[in-house]
Amino acid sequence: MHRACALGFLLLCGTAHAQQATEIWRCIDADGRRHYTNSKKDAVGMKCELVTSQINVAPPMSQPQARTPAGFPRETPGQSVSARERQREVLEGELATEREALNQAKQTLAEQEAVRTGDERNYARVQERLQPFKDAVQNHEKNIQALQRELANLK
Repeated sequence: MHRACALGFLLLCGTAHAQQATEIWRCIDADGRRHYTNSKKDAVGMKCELVTSQINVAPPMSQPQARTPAGFPRETPGQSVSARERQREVLEGELATEREALNQAKQTLAEQEAVRTGDERNYARVQERLQPFKDAVQNHEKNIQALQRELANLK
């Protein structure tokens, strides 16, 4: 409540666009809640006291500046192509690494599926033990799909 009142107070003080006198009134309504206003007319029927009286002066409006200053370095078409080629190389390297990791994860999953321990008499325990390996395979597959989308977006 107090933050909202303080925010209202700041908004009332900061809305002056020209030089004008601002009076801020703190009022208490019939329910005992505080209200702040800059108009005594809004406070009819409430107990109000003057909090501050000040003159607000807003700075003059400045002209909009150019988007880019003169002489600002720009990327040439050759540099842009070179950057895209480097980005493609990096993504292709990451894709190759992910494919290798996926193959390794699939191999590990297959090895774990072949293992049977004596304490896993029901299928739920086997599934519970294999779930992290399945998650790893799925994670690598999602990464490969994301890298392929990224490569497709490069033009």
